[in-house]
Amino acid sequence: MCLNEADMFARRIRVEYEEGDGRRHPCLLKWLDSFSMRNFTNAGIFDDTLPISDGLMEIGARVPLPELKEAMEDWLHRKSYLSKQAKVLLEEISK
Repeated sequence: MCLNEADMFARRIRVEYEEGDGRRHPCLLKWLDSFSMRNFTNAGIFDDTLPISDGLMEIGARVPLPELKEAMEDWLHRKSYLSKQAKVLLEEISK
């Protein structure tokens, strides 16, 4: 079976973070790229992630959003891109 890029990255998501003040901000492209470049979780399930721009990613149909959120939040906190209080927010949007 052969997959093309449109099949592999079937969903588009908004990736934001929220600090303690309740305001949302897009995650920077360099953060998303850092996570996606073999995100160091060694979880192959996240191989189908493609950063597009600040706050936007395309992901494969088999990528589970709750696990992706948890892994991204952990990664961004460990890299000190986000404060300990910040939360990552993922929202599927139409492509």
